[in-house]
Amino acid sequence: MPLHVSLVSADAEVWTGEATLVVAKTVEGEIGLMAGHEPILAILAEGQVRITRADGSKILANAQDGFLSMENDDLTIVAGNAALVA
Repeated sequence: MPLHVSLVSADAEVWTGEATLVVAKTVEGEIGLMAGHEPILAILAEGQVRITRADGSKILANAQDGFLSMENDDLTIVAGNAALVA
C-alpha cells in the first residue's frame, strides 16, 4: 500500500501523488517515511524532500519553513517556500 503525499507551499500545491518512500530533513535530522509509519508531526529544516514513486522514479523538491504530518498513510508536507527541482 503506497503513501498518499501532498506537498504544498504557502501559495500553491507543488506535488500530489502516491509514493513508496519520502525522505525529508527535519530540525531533528533526516527522516524516511513509508506506508505504515506511526503518526508523526515534525518541523522541516531547510533542505530537499526526496519522493520515490511506485515506478521507482524520483521527485526532488526544495522545502523550508514548514512542517510535515503523517497519519494513516497520508503524508502532508506544508512549507512556506517549496518548489520542484528540475
